[in-house]
Amino acid sequence: MSNDLAAGLDPEFIRDLFAQFRPVTMRRMFSGAGLYSDGVMFALVVRGTIFLKADETSIADFKSESSGPFTYARGKKSGRPSEHALPYWRLPDRLYDDPDELAMWADRALSVAQRQKFAARKRKRAKGKPKTQTLTKNSAGRRRSRA
Repeated sequence: MSNDLAAGLDPEFIRDLFAQFRPVTMRRMFSGAGLYSDGVMFALVVRGTIFLKADETSIADFKSESSGPFTYARGKKSGRPSEHALPYWRLPDRLYDDPDELAMWADRALSVAQRQKFAARKRKRAKGKPKTQTLTKNSAGRRRSRA
């Protein structure tokens, strides 16, 4: 039995499930896997459960389906455990039997992931100061750059 099957992650099942959406790839991570489309992670699979990427535009829909966010505990060893949530919400059970609607939810999750990925790139660029160089002459008359 492969590690993926032992962890409740059947890659063939995942590919078939998302076939109406578009091709997806799985990459192992910690205790589960990430689901990717066009190089962007839009879903998690942990302990046999699929979680789609969500934001303020889609969380209400997950809540209306009685789905919850992916949570994990930290700090158990230190004796100060705390619960943390990631912006991934459990795939509503009914979507496992409705490939067309699953494709719409997956497409929305991919859009959320793409927006957040590109927004993070812009923030990183904005944080870094633009590199400007001033040229000065050193004592020998040669130019040197000073950042």
